[in-house]
Amino acid sequence: MSRITELDLSPHPTATPPGRAALRQGLVEAGLQLRNGEQLLLSLLIPVAALMLGRFALPQLIDFAELAPSVLALALWSSGFTAVAIATGFERRYGVLERLASTPLQRRGLVLGKVIGVGLIATCQLVMLAVLALVLGWRPVGGAAPAVATLLTSVTAMAAFVAAALLLAGRLRAEITLAWANVAHLALALGGGILVPLAALPGPLATVVAFLPTGALGEAWRQLSTGAGAGLVIWAPLVVTAVWAAVLIGLATKGFRWMS
Repeated sequence: MSRITELDLSPHPTATPPGRAALRQGLVEAGLQLRNGEQLLLSLLIPVAALMLGRFALPQLIDFAELAPSVLALALWSSGFTAVAIATGFERRYGVLERLASTPLQRRGLVLGKVIGVGLIATCQLVMLAVLALVLGWRPVGGAAPAVATLLTSVTAMAAFVAAALLLAGRLRAEITLAWANVAHLALALGGGILVPLAALPGPLATVVAFLPTGALGEAWRQLSTGAGAGLVIWAPLVVTAVWAAVLIGLATKGFRWMS
């Protein structure tokens, strides 16, 4: 007679590891963003339009070698801060976060899940925009070290943006979050080092902007594109964004409110 293997049907009431829970939440967040037309407009259509206009309609006003990296930084800023703040604000208003509060995900898992979800979207976004920029004639001249520095700066900047968005959406009403997120998006895109290089800003303002995560992200991408940075200078933006990411993630973890 053949041996019949007994099945172990006893329950295993162990909690899902925090890392796995955050990863699954990140996949859910990414899927929700892909189905949101407003998010796609912010993260893809506007940057594509900016690249096309800069290359064909306004080539005499701005060098494409500076425009292309600035647009890539703008796309990360839009996806990491504005889109997350608005979406989370209304999730909190409509009680979605109250239901998440009853799960083992907890605050840290929500923050990490948002970061993972946005990171997945941003990766696809950067690949598509970078390919389009290359097709249009963008040729970054930075070497391996600027490329690594830019990649790490982008990761830490996105973490800082998502944490700032959660902190804003977790403390204010959805309508106020919507208003402030849009104001901050425009203000820092134009005056925070995203679209306008630090060298083009007035001296005191340029000094302040250099220590903002937006300014550090924009300069990292422009250094990669033009090869302007050298030595330890190329790592300065990474230091700025890493410090901001650590501070803002800590504040978001402590200050995020689940209930509206």
